[in-house]
Amino acid sequence: MRALVVGASGGIGAALVTALSARGEVVGLSRRGEGLDVTDEASVAAALGALQPGFDLIVVATGALMIGGVGPEKTLKAVTAEGLSRAFLVNAVGPALVMKHAVRLMPRDALCRMAVLSARVGSIGDNGLGGWYGYRAAKAALNQLVRTAAVEALRTHPQSVLVALHPGTVETGLAPDLRAGHPAVTPEVAAANLLRVLEGLGPSDTGGFFDWKGEVVPW
Repeated sequence: MRALVVGASGGIGAALVTALSARGEVVGLSRRGEGLDVTDEASVAAALGALQPGFDLIVVATGALMIGGVGPEKTLKAVTAEGLSRAFLVNAVGPALVMKHAVRLMPRDALCRMAVLSARVGSIGDNGLGGWYGYRAAKAALNQLVRTAAVEALRTHPQSVLVALHPGTVETGLAPDLRAGHPAVTPEVAAANLLRVLEGLGPSDTGGFFDWKGEVVPW
């Protein structure tokens, strides 16, 4: 297997690199390691443009809940244009730019998978609690971007699988008080769960939104 992990310095990203290194060649890219800024298209184009096609698996493990030291808005009164723009830039625009430049790295004549880490809170149908306006909306936008890219990718890569994945609550940089009491797993467990789900997905699943158990998450 030849794999690419974008966001390799994060908790889940680093765990994915470690797990995948036992299966074959892995290329890890991140802001901390390689200076990759997913919100800057020139940076994305340069980093991915330097790679040769033939990746069986690409995982975009970027995103942030806390941005600039500011957490998610709990009420509508807390919403600001700047906060929404930052949430969309990091959680939707960045992954979209990576997808744009990563599709060419997938083989056209073989099974290949690209997964983008999303979040269950981006589900409109599953939103019964409210709050977290910017993060929720950005992840919902990301899900639509993934869905749309998956439709297009099938035209040139008929065996491609492009999906959004919810990794569950993971012990990363997310503050414990923002986990709302949900039990968290280690990045290593989360990575194993995600890889297991991906291995079970085929072209008929492309464009879907799945959780760490492999269950479909409502849009």
